[in-house]
Amino acid sequence: MKTLIVITGPTGVGKTSISIQIAEKYDTEIISADSRQLYRDIPIGTAAPTAEQTARVKHHFVATMSLEEYYSAAQFEEDALAQLDKIFTTHDYAVMCGGSMLYVDAICKGIDSIPTISEDVRSRVLNIYTQEGIEAVKAQLSLLDSEYYSIVDLNNHKRVIHALEICLQSGRSYTSLRTGEKKIRPFRIVKIALTLPREELFERINYRVEEMLVQGLEEEARRVYPLRHLNSLNTVGFKEMFAYLDGTMDYITAKERIKKNTRVYAKKQLTWYAKDDTIIWCRPILSDVEASISKAMLKP
Repeated sequence: MKTLIVITGPTGVGKTSISIQIAEKYDTEIISADSRQLYRDIPIGTAAPTAEQTARVKHHFVATMSLEEYYSAAQFEEDALAQLDKIFTTHDYAVMCGGSMLYVDAICKGIDSIPTISEDVRSRVLNIYTQEGIEAVKAQLSLLDSEYYSIVDLNNHKRVIHALEICLQSGRSYTSLRTGEKKIRPFRIVKIALTLPREELFERINYRVEEMLVQGLEEEARRVYPLRHLNSLNTVGFKEMFAYLDGTMDYITAKERIKKNTRVYAKKQLTWYAKDDTIIWCRPILSDVEASISKAMLKP
């Protein structure tokens, strides 16, 4: 049976190293499920696999897009499934590595058929947001989809904006498009989530932020600073560095804020994973992960 081994878990837990070793064991390739590692020119800020790591195992969906390009979980579902078809023609196993929850779910569960947002609609909503503010976006969403408006996190501006884009693009309410039905895949899925005690995970996150700064995160942020308005750069690490470059935050504050916001993101990931009863939890120890995969594959 063709098998997809998913290595997921919170940021900073050690997914990349484990996934490479698992891919080597099963002599296969890696599908990256990281919504930021897709983009070129920001390898430090996205903790992308190094040249040495990608030389060891072939990676897909790493540094394949320009920062200006738009990409969605729906597009990832289509593209990654097509790539898995190719991998499975010559391999019995494939590995998927990443912590972008929607991307992982797109492959493991499938996501609803949401229309791709056109540049025209994206510009229309962006103009509303920039000229009239988020309250105007919320007001329109409330009119077009009061049901979704009642449950969406109104403090998550990105989600509110995207919901309005979907309503305008489809001519229907977002709610009517959200079926939540799980799709059946023609391959077995073994889903491993790496975990550590909270204090140890947070120490690793803090250390990794320090390492990113040593590697040149500030210089990388300076290079892409003229593009700071792009969605691809609306992420932890760059937002704080841009605030520092804007002069609205000093360097030490920016560094500590990156650590804090990364820890907050890790908590959100753990909350998301806690709802998934298909996950097998493991410490990021190769022998433990290998044993869990082998045990899962013995099940009918």
